[in-house]
Amino acid sequence: MIVNRLTVDGKDYFLPDPVTELREKILEAVKSGGGYVNIPPLRGGPGIDILFSPGMPVTWTQIDVGGENETTAAPAAPDFDGLDSL
Repeated sequence: MIVNRLTVDGKDYFLPDPVTELREKILEAVKSGGGYVNIPPLRGGPGIDILFSPGMPVTWTQIDVGGENETTAAPAAPDFDGLDSL
């Protein structure tokens, strides 16, 4: 099972696959100058709203839970200063 770790300003949030739509929402919030994005919980519940803004340090990591590879880095977004690289 793949679990995605979203690190925002030094805090970790663990998310199930897929995260494509969530990544797009975060990128759109940053491109528009900032905005809240709801980060869903790993298991049930309302999640948490995070205000994303340009320059905020955000990284993604994929973790294979119970697999052979412990941790593999996803094609990551550096911080959102280089938006076009995403």
